[in-house]
Amino acid sequence: MIDLKKINLEKAIELIKQKKISSKELVSFYLKEAEAKKELNAYIYLNSDNAIKLAEESDKRIANNNARPLEGIPIAIKDLFCTKDVLTTAASKILSNFKPAYESTVTQNLWDAGAILLGKTNLDEFAMGSSNETSFYGAALNPWSKNKKEYVPGGSSGGSASAVAGGIAIAATGTDTGGSIRQPASYCGIIGLKPTYGRCSRWGIVSFASSLDQAGPMTKTVNDAAIMLDVMAGHDKKDSTSANLEKTNFYNNLKINKKLKIGIPKQYKNDQLDKEILNFWELGKEFFKKNNCEIVEIDLPHTEYALATYYIISSAEASSNLARYDGIRYGFRKDSEEIINLYENTRSVGFGEEVKRRIMIGTYVLSAGYYDAYYLKAQKVRSKIINDFNQAFEKVDVIFTPTAPTDAFEKGTKIDDPIKMYLNDVFTVPISLAGLPAISVPIGLSKNDLPLGFQIIGKRFDEDSVLSAAKIIETNANFKKESD
Repeated sequence: MIDLKKINLEKAIELIKQKKISSKELVSFYLKEAEAKKELNAYIYLNSDNAIKLAEESDKRIANNNARPLEGIPIAIKDLFCTKDVLTTAASKILSNFKPAYESTVTQNLWDAGAILLGKTNLDEFAMGSSNETSFYGAALNPWSKNKKEYVPGGSSGGSASAVAGGIAIAATGTDTGGSIRQPASYCGIIGLKPTYGRCSRWGIVSFASSLDQAGPMTKTVNDAAIMLDVMAGHDKKDSTSANLEKTNFYNNLKINKKLKIGIPKQYKNDQLDKEILNFWELGKEFFKKNNCEIVEIDLPHTEYALATYYIISSAEASSNLARYDGIRYGFRKDSEEIINLYENTRSVGFGEEVKRRIMIGTYVLSAGYYDAYYLKAQKVRSKIINDFNQAFEKVDVIFTPTAPTDAFEKGTKIDDPIKMYLNDVFTVPISLAGLPAISVPIGLSKNDLPLGFQIIGKRFDEDSVLSAAKIIETNANFKKESD
């Protein structure tokens, strides 16, 4: 008897192809598990009836030996990806009744490969947050919550992280603007990969900050992440920022014996960093040395300005992107006799507090009197941060750092303090500003018995080295403890 709780994506594909399990069996299992663990609030919508029908169709293809790469595999999709005729809310009241007439490119790639939509996962509203507490549908919970303590799963892709870690999804998609795949992956003890900006199409993904947003996989293993990326990635003519690159095979290129030069940025070892994180950092370095990798100290001098730079640029782009939600064309509307009042009332009621905060910050930094002082200066600093990484990668192949400054925090402890909340992204935002690929891999448990993840950062479009380095950490750390 196969224990479906313990199989990962790679194993599920193998079992389905060998006809040892059926797609219907796998889909039914995850739907049942998701219903049984509703307290996690990981899903906004479960695609129950349609998923079963699609699974039956997949089983027919498998029986006829016409299986596609992900045939019959149920995938959880962050509710920021537009799914045709299926509710797509971005976890916001303003889109609570929105069913797109089109499919995002990334999800279409998954369906074309035979995958099945299991459900749409919870997130911070419009991907704005680091704890999944700003969702209109309520906070998702970290499945590692115990002893009457409720921990956040991180954000914004907290629902996807919670679903994978909690055993109610075999794999999921996320989006990463400033760390929204990597940080929740760290908090929940799973793999979270942010590809290079442009590697995966942004078409059909509800926009937060267009120069930063990037789709990526959230999985149980590094191999699973490579399998997902192989399907999700690719050039898209509908997205002007999509990179037109020759198709590669990340899964086949994975090599654990790759000898790499590993960069350690001295700026990341600050006084606020817990000794526990530093000890795991040393442990990770030992794992690399054991694999004959060379450890090199590097300099990223503009790191201290990254957080402020990120929140200026991302808020400015959010202010522009969210101007389209006015109650006229689609989504929630609060009627009024005056058109201006209709706009104001709709946006005031339709958006949550964090979204309104970032719109106001973005509008302020883009205003005529402050554009040069804030937005233009932030763009100049961004160029310096990019240059720092370019110089560092002349000496090293990948960079190894903590993913987050702490383990998961308790629900409700930071939601009223935006500055404290923003500081959770201190290690992830520089990479997003530079458009680089990065992956979070669990390395061990904290003194609170919660997962801790470390991230590996690579050169632009060198996901192969990132995945290979991640495989070294995964193999040596042997992180297997289940959240339940």
